[in-house]
Amino acid sequence: MNVHKKIVKKVIDYIEDNLENEIDLEKIAENIGYSKFHLNRIFTEETGYTIYKYLQMRRLTIAAQKLVNTKKPITEIAYEAGYNSQQAFSLAFKQIYLYPPKTYRDIGVFVPRQNKISLNFRVYSGYVTYKVSVTYRISVRKIEVDAA
Repeated sequence: MNVHKKIVKKVIDYIEDNLENEIDLEKIAENIGYSKFHLNRIFTEETGYTIYKYLQMRRLTIAAQKLVNTKKPITEIAYEAGYNSQQAFSLAFKQIYLYPPKTYRDIGVFVPRQNKISLNFRVYSGYVTYKVSVTYRISVRKIEVDAA
């Protein structure tokens, strides 16, 4: 397995294990043992995302799931997603999901925007090839309407 792919896998695993903790590029780089600039460059080359963007998209995806599947207050979900204010959370959420959090909750259908990236490796004649794959699952709630 390529060294860069191993590093990216470590970054993804660290992010996934710490999504609800306070983490940033500095902490990730310190944990992995590379400079934040080098680490971000490797991650972007291998996945097409910056580390920050991946972290933000994963947190917003989990927040969207919580909005639909829980009764937690939006401010609590915003804080858990790493935002210091509901206003900042609402702005970021609307950019990704096209609706403000309250409207998204009222619609009641969770559609993930960024699932965990998985790196798939294959060995052909001594060469390693890989592809980045993202799996999307769509959860649809049944909506009943009474005919009048």
